[in-house]
Amino acid sequence: MNGGMYQGDFRPIGLYIDNGRELTPANTAMLTGAPSQIPNFYKKPNGVFYIGDGEVGILETERFLADRPGANFATQSGPMLMIDGAIHPAFIVNSTDRKPRNGVGVSSPTEVHFVITKGWVNFYDLARFFRDGLGCSNALFLDGGVAPGLYAPKFGRNDTPGHGGYGPIIAVVK
Repeated sequence: MNGGMYQGDFRPIGLYIDNGRELTPANTAMLTGAPSQIPNFYKKPNGVFYIGDGEVGILETERFLADRPGANFATQSGPMLMIDGAIHPAFIVNSTDRKPRNGVGVSSPTEVHFVITKGWVNFYDLARFFRDGLGCSNALFLDGGVAPGLYAPKFGRNDTPGHGGYGPIIAVVK
C-alpha cells in the first residue's frame, strides 16, 4: 500500500530512507493558513515511520531528526494520528472530513499494524481505532483521498490510488 506522501512525479515529499541510505531529506517546512487549506503532510506534528536494528517505530519528525535512530527504512508522512498515547489534538470528534485513508501504528518495538479503510473515515475515528482497537501509542497517517491504494489479491483488494499512482510503498513479501 502507499507508504507516505509524494509529489506529482511520485518522489517522496519528505524523508525517505531505503536500505539505510537517505534518498530524500526530511521536509520540515511550515505552512500557515486555514487548517482546511493546509495539505495533510504539513499538518503538524507530522512524523516518521521507521524500521531498523530489530525494531519498528514512529516518531514526530523533529524527534526523529534529534534522536536519529538507526533506520534501514523510513518514510515521513503526516499528520501524526497518535502521539505517545494521545489522539492528535487537532482532530475533531464527528468531523465531516471523511475519506478513504491508511496509516501505520506501533504497539511495541516489534509489532506494527498497517490499516487501510474499506470506506470513508475521519482522522479522529482512524486515530481512535489505532488507540482503542490496536493498542498503539504512536500512529501515522500515510495517505488518503479517493483511494489510498492497496494491492492484496489474497484479500480481494486491488485499489488503484485515486491520484494516479504509487510513490513510496510498503509491502510485506516472503
